[in-house]
Amino acid sequence: MQYTFITDTQALNDFCLQASKEQAIAVDTEFVRTRTLYPKLGLIQIYDGKQLVLVDPLSIDDFSSLQSLLTNPKVVKVLHSCSEDLEAFWHALKVVPAPIFDSQFAASIVGMGPALGYAKLVEMMLGVVVDKGESRTDWIARPLSEQQCAYAANDVLYLFQLYPELKSKVEQQQKLPWVYVEIEQLARKKQSELPLDAVYLTIKNNWKLSGKPLLTLKHLAAWRTKTARERDLALNFVVREENLIEIARRQPITKNDLRGIQGMNPHEIRIHGQTLLAIVSECDGMDPGSYPANIERINLFPEYKNTHARVKKICEQVATELEVPTELMGSKKQLNQLFKWCWSNFDETRALGLMPDLLSGWRKKYLIPELLKIDNLKAAISQIEDAE
Repeated sequence: MQYTFITDTQALNDFCLQASKEQAIAVDTEFVRTRTLYPKLGLIQIYDGKQLVLVDPLSIDDFSSLQSLLTNPKVVKVLHSCSEDLEAFWHALKVVPAPIFDSQFAASIVGMGPALGYAKLVEMMLGVVVDKGESRTDWIARPLSEQQCAYAANDVLYLFQLYPELKSKVEQQQKLPWVYVEIEQLARKKQSELPLDAVYLTIKNNWKLSGKPLLTLKHLAAWRTKTARERDLALNFVVREENLIEIARRQPITKNDLRGIQGMNPHEIRIHGQTLLAIVSECDGMDPGSYPANIERINLFPEYKNTHARVKKICEQVATELEVPTELMGSKKQLNQLFKWCWSNFDETRALGLMPDLLSGWRKKYLIPELLKIDNLKAAISQIEDAE
């Protein structure tokens, strides 16, 4: 398949104008994410059934035509396992494509297999073996080789080809709206940013701290995330997560105290040591009334075991009726998300301004009536029903 490498705004505008007349386009991205917090977009692949283009985001300044195409409600964007692609588009172009037909999710809900990789799906549907040899390439480096470009082009070439049949399978089961709603829900998550004062809720082993150490962790985690966002640096390249816990627990006063913490490396101490000590000192002087409430471990709630079993059973029954994988209906992570939202005063989902997966999107219709029958979930879920 021939492709066109687009490196200027006019060529991009011309292609986007053409593609905007089509009903669907296949889209993929290549990016690098090693030391950065956000993915660094290295290439955008698009195929509209007539022309396949590789867009070089490093050489183009004006993406307005592409932004319009990606958000054109009349053009379906076909992607595969699009979570990271959404993130890449959001941080690079400040848009999230819509509407999206995600081929991995679509294949899952029609019973082809959960979380199928692109190569496996292409082989199953088209009988083509896709070469994944360039998957770990440096997509920021230039020039890109012929092998890299061919690899990237194939990702949208076959994606476009499998779309009609896969869409037909989904439509036959009357599940096409689910595909769009699922990715709309995912897009909201990708555009939501956890407030700094809630970041400590995501730190592993935060439940081991209380009082002043937990307050210190809250401030350390907020500082680390703020620094990472400002510098576009992966969180653990600022200070590793386990070190935040130890600093909060030990309450160091000097840099020698920091050096005594196993796992703290000289680089962290040299660059951030004074700031870390200042945060500890600041928290030491705060009123106990400002200490955060202890972290509640959901699996230690007295009602957790029985409630988890009941909700899991509901998900299994509904999944069987709808002929979808149980893990797609409600994974363990999604069940725990629901329990934290229902039982905790402060949780990540609420802090993000989102709803638990089991209470939103296409799942809502099927699960809420059954979940309302569980007493220790009913009060929280009823608030949603009353609000609507």
